[in-house]
Amino acid sequence: MAGGPRIAIDAMGGDGGPAAMLAGASRARRRDPTLQFIVFGDERRVGDELQHHGNLQTGVIVVHSPEEIAASEKPTQAIRRARTTSMGMAINAVKENQADAALSGGNTGAMMAMAKLALRTMPGIDRPALAALLPTLGETDMVMLDLGANTECDAQNLVQFAVMGAAYARTGLSIAKPRVKLLNIGTEELKGTDELKEAAGLLREADYLPFRFDGFTEGDQLSRGHVDVVVTDGFSGNIALKTAEGTARFVTDLLRRAFKSSLRSKAGFALSRPALNLLKHHLDPNNHNGAVFLGLNGLVVKSHGSATPKGVANAIGVAARMVLNDITRKIGEDLDNFRAHAFNEAAQ
Repeated sequence: MAGGPRIAIDAMGGDGGPAAMLAGASRARRRDPTLQFIVFGDERRVGDELQHHGNLQTGVIVVHSPEEIAASEKPTQAIRRARTTSMGMAINAVKENQADAALSGGNTGAMMAMAKLALRTMPGIDRPALAALLPTLGETDMVMLDLGANTECDAQNLVQFAVMGAAYARTGLSIAKPRVKLLNIGTEELKGTDELKEAAGLLREADYLPFRFDGFTEGDQLSRGHVDVVVTDGFSGNIALKTAEGTARFVTDLLRRAFKSSLRSKAGFALSRPALNLLKHHLDPNNHNGAVFLGLNGLVVKSHGSATPKGVANAIGVAARMVLNDITRKIGEDLDNFRAHAFNEAAQ
């Protein structure tokens, strides 16, 4: 079991607490027996849950943390307690090289603040971004960032997000040259804010980087499978994400109501069940759980607070893949390449 990715888990984060987080770790361990875990949380509660999972009796270190971060806690308050909370201690384990990645389902704002303070941003990155994989009608998922870490972004921020998102697509989706687009109110070059237009110009000139910039895309095209990486500011990205998740729940609930409306509908449900199960699988957020804070000197993954054990296991899988594919190094190489070209052009 030695030699696998070391994942630091905040057991107290998320709605399900230690029960969901450790059940997810057990599920992830069944997929990859090499995974190692450092679990931070209430020692008694964590210990009680570990007894339910035979495959977590080895390769797991439990570290007692006397406090946890509340869902409503402000980031400024959370930072003051970083050294004594399960979330802060998990992130610090990455800083101290005790773990390769940290995972939490807790307060997103607190998590970003703690991660940025502890790990700092990579050279060439002004602001880290929150990136996640979203389902599409294409052959692969789509990377989208930023999903809420930065409400306002300038052109340079968007360019940096594009570089990081493309590196994520290359490592997480095995796409050699990802198609990158900026989220906009139209596909025409004249539409959008000055920041979007400037970012588009910079990305068009960066044809030496390992991705292909394809201009703008609109919100109704996100799930069509025509793009591998969608870049936007955190304000628009978070709204787009929550709207997509709400629409998925609406469609699922509408179908459930329709099939219960009459005996004929119930008979139709029985015949349609295989197709509906496929739809449910595609729309289930647990199958795409695990958003990554990109741009830090270390890996931090955010799980949905309401994630099931399956969702937690998928988030752990995201963290493990990012570790094995050395995404931080690849982002650094792409950024160095971008800065070198920009310097040479400025000197000419």
